[in-house]
Amino acid sequence: MLVNVLYFASLRDAAGISGETLETQAPDLRALYAQLQARHGFALPVQRLRVAVDGAFADWGAPPVHGSEIAFIPPVSGG
Repeated sequence: MLVNVLYFASLRDAAGISGETLETQAPDLRALYAQLQARHGFALPVQRLRVAVDGAFADWGAPPVHGSEIAFIPPVSGG
């Protein structure tokens, strides 16, 4: 299936892109992130991230759906 993945903050910096369309067979969002960790070298564990699917926060155990937009959101700080 194809999904559209968005990266923010440190994940965007590590990947060198803000998003991509990706072919995946990952059974859930946690496995999808593991696939992306291997691909881009992300150091952040899932416990430090939020994930959103089509604009709504989602559970890591949810399966990716063909054509959906999946955003991985690391903690950010600022002032």
